[in-house]
Amino acid sequence: MTVTAPESASRAARLLSRPVTLNGLTVPNRIAMAPMTRMFSPGGVPGEDVLSYYARRAAAGVGLIVTEGTYVGHDSAGQSDRVPRFHGEEQLAGWARVAEAVHAAGGTIVPQLWHIGMVRQQGQAPFPEAPAVGPSGLRIDGTEGTGRAMTRQDLDDVVGAFADAAADAERIGFDGVELHGAHGYLLDQFLWEGTNRRTDGYGGDPVARTQFAAEIVAAVRERVSAEFPVIFRYSQWKQEAYDARLAETPEELEAILAPLSAAGVDVFHASTRRYWLPEFEGSDLNLAGWTKKLTGKQVISVGSVGLDGDFIKAFQGEGAAVGSIDNLLDRMERDEFDMVAVGRALLQDPEWAAKVLGDRFDELKPYDAAALKSLS
Repeated sequence: MTVTAPESASRAARLLSRPVTLNGLTVPNRIAMAPMTRMFSPGGVPGEDVLSYYARRAAAGVGLIVTEGTYVGHDSAGQSDRVPRFHGEEQLAGWARVAEAVHAAGGTIVPQLWHIGMVRQQGQAPFPEAPAVGPSGLRIDGTEGTGRAMTRQDLDDVVGAFADAAADAERIGFDGVELHGAHGYLLDQFLWEGTNRRTDGYGGDPVARTQFAAEIVAAVRERVSAEFPVIFRYSQWKQEAYDARLAETPEELEAILAPLSAAGVDVFHASTRRYWLPEFEGSDLNLAGWTKKLTGKQVISVGSVGLDGDFIKAFQGEGAAVGSIDNLLDRMERDEFDMVAVGRALLQDPEWAAKVLGDRFDELKPYDAAALKSLS
């Protein structure tokens, strides 16, 4: 499929090349790289290939790199020995080199801090000495898993692990942090009533279900400098429940976001499968647009940007042709959100940002599932 440039090709450059300030960080443009799990870090240590992977995209015009999910320092944070960790001397030294390389290429970078909770990663068995933990010991489908419900000590330990990782991120030269509260992982398991059946102060109504994530945000905020950006990624959908919803109305969404905002979130990263779909009836606003309207905070939108095909087709390997970004530019022109994160389109074409900012739309490459194997 051949994609023509937007109505005015210069409109893309004008809207997306504007710098944006996130708390104390100035990002050179409005394009972010969405976090995408790679499993290319044996022993949890990011090596030279990881460094070049991120630096290449920063050099090609991506303003903000959000890294793949990185495990915080908690025994049950994750199961794969190939997913990078954000704790440990060797692991942090590797990440410091990545941050330095991205800065040298002209970009900014934040790590995504991650705890998978009760979600099992494909092909990985749980560590016997560190069983999976979650708010109620339930899988995403509501059935009992092999793990257990978190105790008060578990909660404190995980809060501390996120705070330690954030402090380390600032110490080794990162520009901010993103907390992974989306897609059915641990923080999201607390936010969603489908997996949170607790009867203490961490379960019940939407505000109570937000308590754990808000404590993590507050602990992170306390351990980093005041100008250090704290980003919170969240979603309605889950990895194994695409129709799941945290909120059915704007009022319910506001009840969830308000405590997080008050705890110290600077930027929300609203993850959707298709950014162009309205989130609630009666409005064309997507999830990011509603988030900005309800909180007044800066927001990153994401979801099949640059793909002519939906998230699931791309994920299942069917591929997706290059798609128009006119709708995206219309929304940015209306200030519905502040940045856009690009995932698979940027994975397939490391030069995506440079081509869009340079009005080289005819050079964009269609998404091919084979890219998932090389992740060059």
